[in-house]
Amino acid sequence: MQIGFVGLGRMGGNMVHRLRDADHEVSAFDPNAEARANVEQFGATTVASLDELVRSLRAPRGVWIMVPAGKITEDTITSLLDQLEPGDTIIDGGNSNYHDSVLRAKRCGERGVDFIDAGTSGGIWGLQVGYCLMAGGDDDAVERWRPVFETLAPPDGFLHTGPAGSGHFVKMVHNGIEYAMLQAYAEGFAVLQAKQDFGSLDLQAIAHLWNQGSVIRSWLLELAERAFSDDPQLEKLRGWVQDSGEGRWTLEEAMELSVPAPALAVSLMARYQSRLPDAFGNKVIAALRNQFGGHAVRPEDQATPVTTQAGRAE
Repeated sequence: MQIGFVGLGRMGGNMVHRLRDADHEVSAFDPNAEARANVEQFGATTVASLDELVRSLRAPRGVWIMVPAGKITEDTITSLLDQLEPGDTIIDGGNSNYHDSVLRAKRCGERGVDFIDAGTSGGIWGLQVGYCLMAGGDDDAVERWRPVFETLAPPDGFLHTGPAGSGHFVKMVHNGIEYAMLQAYAEGFAVLQAKQDFGSLDLQAIAHLWNQGSVIRSWLLELAERAFSDDPQLEKLRGWVQDSGEGRWTLEEAMELSVPAPALAVSLMARYQSRLPDAFGNKVIAALRNQFGGHAVRPEDQATPVTTQAGRAE
């Protein structure tokens, strides 16, 4: 099956590789020449512009876009719509907001172009194990491109979730759950690392142990084991954690639906706090505790807490 592919980064390039391994015909575009050269070695045909990409495809065309959510996705879809014809299909595999996907599906439909929002999970491991795909869109359009979805996904790893927008909605909630899971593992390992009564606990060995039949076993624990193997105390890393938007979108949706989601809320706030070298809010708490209870504070240029008599006991 022939498909066009836009965006050849860490995930996009591997997805093209997986498609080529199954002998799908891929015409690919990325503004980065090195990224294009990378997929050429897998037998993909590359082009230097979106115009060339559309011209290189046979009708009815299908173009999968794997670019950052927001303006880049919007500009790519706008450019493609100016060139595609009725019966063609745009598949957005990025982490777009599902509200945007609903609107884009409507705009594409007005031109006779099908739109599929394909929530994609799997990260850099997807090349080997496959990508979990959550596709929203018209029944006929999704069925037409099923061979591509099933090639990219592992067995039972593809689901047509419903109409346009549903794929990115399901992926959004998936990432919200991921935030909370990561936070739970982070806090648990932090407690283990801080406890020195038993010597320095072997975090790699514990992560491996917990994956042998325990109720918290998971792929994330397998990755934790790998991380601790490379750097037992994670001394090479700074605790700065990015968020790509889906966590906050999921929390916004929970509030809109009056669904309590405290674990997600706390995990999202923890990510924000991780980006502050010395969070001012924490300074306020320390100062107030010192003022009302005389609790020890740690001056910015000192490692040892300093006890002052600033008020009554807590």
